[in-house]
Amino acid sequence: MVRPIRRVDTSARFEKEFRRLAKHLQKLAEKKDAVFRADAFHPSLETHKLGGALKDDWAYSVNQQYRVHFYFADDHTVVYVSIGTHEIYK
Repeated sequence: MVRPIRRVDTSARFEKEFRRLAKHLQKLAEKKDAVFRADAFHPSLETHKLGGALKDDWAYSVNQQYRVHFYFADDHTVVYVSIGTHEIYK
């Protein structure tokens, strides 16, 4: 089932981390964001629920190393919390 995202808000942390990414990773993240907005659970994103202290949050893959950490504010609105390697979960 396709789950489109109508609105994406970003945290200050996400904005700061995004600006620090290499330009090629920024471009790839923007492409993945477009896919995510069309279908949050598109197979290429590997969208998955997090565990432990972040059990209410989700992540999707930008590439094999980088992830976008987010949560659903409602069915069609998300908040991007952070972007980076698995270190973002700490």
